[in-house]
Amino acid sequence: MQAPGLLAVGIVLLIAWRVYARIRRMVGRQRLSRVRPWITLAVFSLITVLFTVSTVAHPERLFWLAVALACGGALAVYGLKLTNFEVTPQGLFYTPNAHLGIALSVLFVARIVYRLVEIYGFGTAPQPGSLDFVRSPLTLAIFGLLAGYYVGYAIGLLRWRFAARRRQAETT
Repeated sequence: MQAPGLLAVGIVLLIAWRVYARIRRMVGRQRLSRVRPWITLAVFSLITVLFTVSTVAHPERLFWLAVALACGGALAVYGLKLTNFEVTPQGLFYTPNAHLGIALSVLFVARIVYRLVEIYGFGTAPQPGSLDFVRSPLTLAIFGLLAGYYVGYAIGLLRWRFAARRRQAETT
């Protein structure tokens, strides 16, 4: 197998592994980490700012990103209402709503598959150094939805953590 073929296989395996990890994280009971919500806030906020700067010359694309961010934030509020929170002697745990997690994961996977088919199936690969990612309103909208959801959900988790720790301190 030639190097480009190995690279494609490697990329597909990396994406499959990350998607699997994302789905597991979005549907099962998990311990609330001290740092993961902060990392989520920082990374998604930074990427969103970069995409915003890249699309500022195209208000229609910026509009799609902004609407999707707002929808993602609303989805996060809804998701937090459906989340099961637990305070145990072993620590703080939460179980996100499986249906919402699966739906967001399917949307993410569908966009990746579509993009891979577009690139490898139709030969419309972006030029090196291209900002092709931010040229597609659909991609920006899907990213905005996911970013809004993850940032909103991380904020909700942090708020719950601070409230749970405050209640624990008051009872001891």
